[in-house]
Amino acid sequence: MKIGGLASGIDTDSIINDLMKVQRIPLTKVTQKKQTLQWQLDSYRNVNRKVKEFSDNIFNNMVLSTKFNAKITESSAPNDVSIKNKNSTSDFSGTIKIEQLAKNSTLQSRVIDAGAGKPATTTMADLGVTGTTLKISAINENGVMQDKDVTIASTDTIQNVMDKITKQTGVNAFYDTNSGKIAMSTKHGGANVTGSEIVVTSAGDVANKLGLDGEVVTNKGQKAVYTVNGLKMESSKNVVEVNGFEFTLKAANNKDINFSTKPDTEAVFENIVKFVDDYNKLVDELNSLVKEKTYRDFKPLSSEEKAEMSDKEIELWEEKAKSGLLKNDPVISGMISQMRSALMGSVKDQGSLKDIGIATPSGQYAWQDNGKLVVNEIKLKEAINNDPDKVQKLFAQSGTAVSADSTTGEQGFAVRLRAIAESSYKEIHKRAGSASSTEDSFTLGRNLKEMNKQMDKFQDRLKVVEARYWKQFSAMENAIQRANAQSANLMNALGGGA
Repeated sequence: MKIGGLASGIDTDSIINDLMKVQRIPLTKVTQKKQTLQWQLDSYRNVNRKVKEFSDNIFNNMVLSTKFNAKITESSAPNDVSIKNKNSTSDFSGTIKIEQLAKNSTLQSRVIDAGAGKPATTTMADLGVTGTTLKISAINENGVMQDKDVTIASTDTIQNVMDKITKQTGVNAFYDTNSGKIAMSTKHGGANVTGSEIVVTSAGDVANKLGLDGEVVTNKGQKAVYTVNGLKMESSKNVVEVNGFEFTLKAANNKDINFSTKPDTEAVFENIVKFVDDYNKLVDELNSLVKEKTYRDFKPLSSEEKAEMSDKEIELWEEKAKSGLLKNDPVISGMISQMRSALMGSVKDQGSLKDIGIATPSGQYAWQDNGKLVVNEIKLKEAINNDPDKVQKLFAQSGTAVSADSTTGEQGFAVRLRAIAESSYKEIHKRAGSASSTEDSFTLGRNLKEMNKQMDKFQDRLKVVEARYWKQFSAMENAIQRANAQSANLMNALGGGA
């Protein structure tokens, strides 16, 4: 503890505090600059999160998306067959006739040796099983019998064995406690012309103890048989794919069922409108940042200044202090300019956005919209109805980018915007990094690190200066104390104290 002014009566502590306030002015400025830089870093990262989200949405919804292939399907007998589009960009229509449905083969065991009512937790040791391997032969999707071995341990329960069979072989198996029987069914439909579709054998007595050999009950399976537009086909499943469309066969009535497909205009339209809305939102947010007003008189507050203000006052102050941190930023401004330019050209062999009813606003004050897009609903839906494949390519077509001396390129508009977003993301990342980045890996991080070093050095210097002040005032106090003592001695010597 330092106590001054005992001899002089001077408030040494207050004087030194005031002197140190002056000494701390440069440190305060660096601290404010660091805070501003930290706010700027946060703003950059916030921009990059939005840019990344925009890029990902383009990739998922416009480039890879199957939404452009959305179809409305119709069937004259929806209870007998249902249809949905898998990956076709073209329409499909005709007739389908279902002669028979695919049916899986089944097997029902005898009662297990332990008898009915034995729980599924019964172990192989409890059943007296000595064998270690169970072989399951079952028909596969190609109609060929396929063998799979299942290794059995004495500690395995009946349920463990059922799980192993289902996971490792071509059949599904379960055990019924009440009847004491095991049931199996093949995973694929179809019949084995030379015998059963499920055959169980074992090394040792595993199959016998589980009731899976001897007098088991089996039911033969069959393949689905159907005819599409005159072409007769077979399948081991009742869900089949034809010409990029998925048909679910539900009933075999051996009658012609009419089906047709057409573009789901509304689904494609909504997907494109969402793309336009996402673009407009991003452009609006980026423009607001590069044009935001800067309030140079509002610096970051020190802890002492905050202590004298209310929470609302601090909030309003910092709102202005944070304003304009990215004003006229070259990377963000460049990104906005590139995106606007990318949408103004055309896609080779596909046309322009204007052709399908998407354009920038027109009129006297159109410039205030900063390149945002508007959608002509009637024209866009008409384009989707006429040629949905062309609309999809207009956005998602790959190929060469637009050259410097041309406005036409092979790349679709969504692909172009994604390339610009990815490039801008990388540039901002070089400057601001991410939450997981080390300080030395990006520009602002290195700047902040250097500022921290400067502040640490300045703090050390302030400690030295403050110690010097205390030393100087202590020397003064000692001098005054000695002078007071000499004066008292002199007075006593002259009889002044009598």
